[in-house]
Amino acid sequence: MKNLSRYLALALAVAALVFTTGCPKKPTRTGLPDATLGQQGNNTVDPNAVGTFTDPNSTLQPRDLSAEDLAAGQRGVVEPVYFEFDRFAVPSGERGKLDKAVQYLKDNPEQRILLEGHCDWRGTAEYNLGLGDRRANAVRKYLEYLGVDPKRLEIVSKGDQEAKEGATEDEMKKDRRVEFIGLNK
Repeated sequence: MKNLSRYLALALAVAALVFTTGCPKKPTRTGLPDATLGQQGNNTVDPNAVGTFTDPNSTLQPRDLSAEDLAAGQRGVVEPVYFEFDRFAVPSGERGKLDKAVQYLKDNPEQRILLEGHCDWRGTAEYNLGLGDRRANAVRKYLEYLGVDPKRLEIVSKGDQEAKEGATEDEMKKDRRVEFIGLNK
């Protein structure tokens, strides 16, 4: 009986020690510049006053799209591919449009296509930018699978920037898309 109470006391002491020490403290990030986003009189943030930094470990390369490319782009060279709510897989009913995109690129060897991903207004801006990017990438991968040279494809996500806020379900269906914009090589 004495041994049992000693083991119980020891087990409780070990359990108390484990629970009181807990997990290690979350590390803090160092070396990042300070960016102050305080109020500036009219309760807006001046985007030019916000500090930015580049990640030295990043392998991302800047896109080769210029403002002239985007301005000179031909919208709607192929009918947009539409997506279900919160989905980025190319629906089977929309895949025929990708065959038309392949044919467009074969008929226009001097052209590239910008795949512009869009979302409806629901969700946060960050989430919708990511979802628009995943949609554009899904179309890009499918086109590459069909034999399109990846150098002829660019992607950009607009997220919900052009979506109608408070739209009806039919209007939101039109916002969930990837548009094809023709660009000169």
